[in-house]
Amino acid sequence: MKRKVLITGSTDGIGKATARILAENDFYIIIHGRNEDKCKNFQKELLNKGYDCEYVIGDFASLKSVSEMANCLKVKHLSLDILINNAGIYMKEKEFSVDGFEMTFAVNHLAPFLLTNLLLDTIKNSNNARIINVSSIAHTRGRKDFDNLNSEQIFDHYAAYAQSKLANVFHTYELAQKLNPEHVTVNCLHPGVISTKLLKKGFGMEGASLEEGASTSVYLASSKEVENISGKYFVQSKETPSSPDSYDKSVGKLLWEISEQMVSNFASI
Repeated sequence: MKRKVLITGSTDGIGKATARILAENDFYIIIHGRNEDKCKNFQKELLNKGYDCEYVIGDFASLKSVSEMANCLKVKHLSLDILINNAGIYMKEKEFSVDGFEMTFAVNHLAPFLLTNLLLDTIKNSNNARIINVSSIAHTRGRKDFDNLNSEQIFDHYAAYAQSKLANVFHTYELAQKLNPEHVTVNCLHPGVISTKLLKKGFGMEGASLEEGASTSVYLASSKEVENISGKYFVQSKETPSSPDSYDKSVGKLLWEISEQMVSNFASI
């Protein structure tokens, strides 16, 4: 039976490249996006090549939409082998989600935090399941600033992005402590400096190919080398130390508790 993988933010950029490569390697692909036309077009592309896939719609700027997306998946699928939390944004201006959270933090951290927890039982129904969080080297510039998680005091676009990517690492490490690595592993990664819309719009830069950006996600999703490896950070498919701050377990625990409170209106987790 084909391994089933949900890749968030897979109608564009690194997520789309990741889906293509995993489809070529005989995975069943669950495409995710917020735009149904984009989802349908990508699904058609994969189906025309003979690959098995479906799509699910969810807007990560709305925790209600994330919850509805998770419920849709749980109704349709008894198990999920791999979850790749790939979707992410870079906001140059301060905006708030419909739930009142700063948009970068909402989309890059709260949405995947909620989605992962809502799908956890479904993931646990799989053998050797894997959760993969796409972070960034920007996490090394992130601050453990609980007084400004929601940009209450000041908004700096890079600082907000870096903080959200540090939150991805904390989420990974804290979740790894709660899971048996023989059943479910969770790891995070830096994909590289890649030519995505995020890089071009956020930083005005060009980078490496999308395929190179997808390579570490593909490795963590498919390689036998990382069976039972959990709670690690990877760069270029190699286990690498993350920032010193990211190993502070007390901060990871506190961030988890605060995140739970923030999403509590949308799920009991």
